[in-house]
Amino acid sequence: MGKFGLQFKATLENVTNVRPDGDDFRWYLKLKCGNCGEVTDKWQYITLMDSMPLKGGRGSASMVQRCKLCSRENSIDILRDTITPYNLENSERFKTMVQFECRGLEPVDFQPQAGFAASGAETTTQFSEINLQEKDWTDYDEKASESVGIYEVTHQFIKC
Repeated sequence: MGKFGLQFKATLENVTNVRPDGDDFRWYLKLKCGNCGEVTDKWQYITLMDSMPLKGGRGSASMVQRCKLCSRENSIDILRDTITPYNLENSERFKTMVQFECRGLEPVDFQPQAGFAASGAETTTQFSEINLQEKDWTDYDEKASESVGIYEVTHQFIKC
């Protein structure tokens, strides 16, 4: 069993508090089996709303799956209390945005998609349904009369 942190990095322009929006936010991951090393070929998503029982009555996880190659049962769980926003002062630096508790697998890739939210850096303007799949997002803050953006989105995983 191990914990892995997803570290987020981006250049922020006039926005702060970049965060996954809601319990139905989809974390798109590619996962590697810790037993045989097989990496999933398709993106798989997990949400805070997902809960599947673990074999043997050992609680639950966001996702439980069998490895296609070795048939080992593996699981991954989002640790709700570790979800933290990425703020303007974090701009251009890696910061852990969420941690996953993994049993028998580890995350190896992340694809940001729709469902992020952010706030204007100097205003109360809220931006929702931000899609970071293209690694860039731009908009306009009417209250501040200035452009806002999230650029050069990248990530890495660390062992916690």
